[in-house]
Amino acid sequence: MISVYIDLAIGLVLAFLLLSLMVSGINEAFVRLFGIRSKFLWAYLRDTMDGGPREGASWIPAKVADVFAKLPFSKDDPRPRHEPEPAPPVVEPVPVDPTAVLAAETPAPPVDMTGRLYGRLQEIDRPTGARTSISDIPPERFSGAVMELVSAEEGGVEGLLAKLEAIGSPLAGHLRGVWEGAQRDLGKFRKGVETWFDGEMQRLSTLYRRYVKWVVFVLGLLLTLLFSMDALEYGKTLLRDNAYRAGVAAIASGGQDGLGALRDKCAVEGAAEPYACVTESFSSPALVKIFDHAVVSVTIPPDGSEDPSFNWNGAVWWERLITPGHWPGYLISVVALLFGASFWWDVLRRLTGIRGRRP
Repeated sequence: MISVYIDLAIGLVLAFLLLSLMVSGINEAFVRLFGIRSKFLWAYLRDTMDGGPREGASWIPAKVADVFAKLPFSKDDPRPRHEPEPAPPVVEPVPVDPTAVLAAETPAPPVDMTGRLYGRLQEIDRPTGARTSISDIPPERFSGAVMELVSAEEGGVEGLLAKLEAIGSPLAGHLRGVWEGAQRDLGKFRKGVETWFDGEMQRLSTLYRRYVKWVVFVLGLLLTLLFSMDALEYGKTLLRDNAYRAGVAAIASGGQDGLGALRDKCAVEGAAEPYACVTESFSSPALVKIFDHAVVSVTIPPDGSEDPSFNWNGAVWWERLITPGHWPGYLISVVALLFGASFWWDVLRRLTGIRGRRP
């Protein structure tokens, strides 16, 4: 009896693992195709170094709907243009006179601080398109880029801070706090910038994962409904499959306990020869039939003599979809997919005793 429940657990875990891998694959393909990670990072950098695209606005999506529309399809790409040429060896100072700006003699000129930062990070960029593909900046590399910007100013850190304040860059407040906290020590300042940026990246990663959970939920819901994956019904199919196999094993060992079940199953499936019925059933376990109720199902001939065939199940699929009896199973499937493929792989390893590779 214990082995039956273990088989049931392994079958369910395998089903959730397969669906989770599909969700993860579609999500990763979407992220890579539209450069979501890179756009998310540079949206934050735009907000931090230059401010929002307009007054009171932000480059980073404020709503879940913006994750699906604003970042992937917006014409306002926050990423700088990719530069195939190496970065100039000499960093030019920020072209602004803070004294004249603060004295209201001249308006603050537009300065692309995000672009200037990218100029110090071109070495880690990869030529994958018209825009930069940088999606991760090591904190020590960011602090090094800031120090290069500092070295270009005549007044050092104070000179850079004065110019940032003159152009209204939000980065000025962050660096001013780090500078004062470092007691105006250049070595401590660089370490402080590194620590500050590392904390910002952790906060940004948390926000990104929060949005990704909604994406995974939507993808999981769509796949569950598309494949009509009723977890409760699938569990019952696994138990029936295990019971049938146990009956066949009983017959093979000389018992007659499973003969009635074998005859009933063969009669239902229309197989006159018990051997052919057993072969067909063993070659099509419950896991193979997991997607039989999809809107388009695939049938693979057991003998391999014919090519796989695709069948349109629109009417049956829709009937299952609007049947309330299947809704609890759909809900369980969607919730299970939220745990992710790594969770179900870990559960499968624990159930089967598979050990990961040792480093």
